[in-house]
Amino acid sequence: MAESRRRLRSSTVVLGGMGVLAAALTSCGSDPDRRCVDRDSYDYLNGYKVVSDKNCTSGTSTSGSLGKSRSTRADWYYDSDVSNGYADYGTFSRSEAVDRGGFGCSGSGSSGG
Repeated sequence: MAESRRRLRSSTVVLGGMGVLAAALTSCGSDPDRRCVDRDSYDYLNGYKVVSDKNCTSGTSTSGSLGKSRSTRADWYYDSDVSNGYADYGTFSRSEAVDRGGFGCSGSGSSGG
């Protein structure tokens, strides 16, 4: 009877430990927080203007209104602070962003807004 009790305890510890490990790994994905920004739009007070994510998939886009078009040099900007449509204090290097945040977690804990 003592042997079966000991087995139950050890399997409970193993299962509990695996649950903790799974929660730790899934709480932070392998991709850091990122925003698509126009590299040519930097404003020293606000940062880079956030643009639509679809601009970053192609690398360059043309946008404008009333027939006017302008080329956007869009790129992913990682682990930035975002405010009023601008992102600042981040990096364009994905590997640097992952290094700063451990398992891909944002080191600043910022959220969009």
